[in-house]
Amino acid sequence: MEKIGLFFGSDTGTTEEIVEKIKDLFSQEIDIHNIANTNKDDISKYKNIIFASPTWGDGDLQSDWEDFEENLNDIDFNGKTVALLGMGDQDGYEETFCNALGHLYEYVKDANIIGQTSTQGYEFEDSTAVIDDQFIGLVLDEDNQSELTDKRLEDWVKDIENKFI
Repeated sequence: MEKIGLFFGSDTGTTEEIVEKIKDLFSQEIDIHNIANTNKDDISKYKNIIFASPTWGDGDLQSDWEDFEENLNDIDFNGKTVALLGMGDQDGYEETFCNALGHLYEYVKDANIIGQTSTQGYEFEDSTAVIDDQFIGLVLDEDNQSELTDKRLEDWVKDIENKFI
C-alpha cells in the first residue's frame, strides 16, 4: 500500500493536534505536511491524500489554504483517493458550518472520495460540506463537541484506512 500524504492548515494548533491523533490511529505510514510549507508537487506525488482544514470566519478556508488554493487547480486528482477533514463551530457559524470542506471538495471531486460521514449528532443550518445528506468527510467541532472527537476519529480512521489504494 502506498503512503498517505496528509496536508493541513492550522492557525490555533487545534487542527494540527487532530492531525497528530490521526497519524497515531493509522496502522500505515502517513507523511504530514503543513500546507504553509507545501508546493503542488508535494501533493501530486501521492495517490492517497487527506486534506484537513478548519473553517474561518463566515465559511472561509484557513489562511494558509487560501494562499495555496490556486495551486489546487494545477493538480490532477483523477486516479487519487482523497479523504477530507473539516473543523468548525456549529453554534457560532451554523449557516457556514465546515464550509472549508466544500471549498476543498470542489478541487478534488474528480478523485475517489472516501470518508463521508453522517450529519446526525450535529445542529447547524447550512453547510457546503453536505452532499446527498451526508458530510463529504469527517467534521469535528472542538468548540462544542470535543467530547465526541476521539470516537469520531477512531470510527473514521477505521472506515477509511483500508479504502486507500
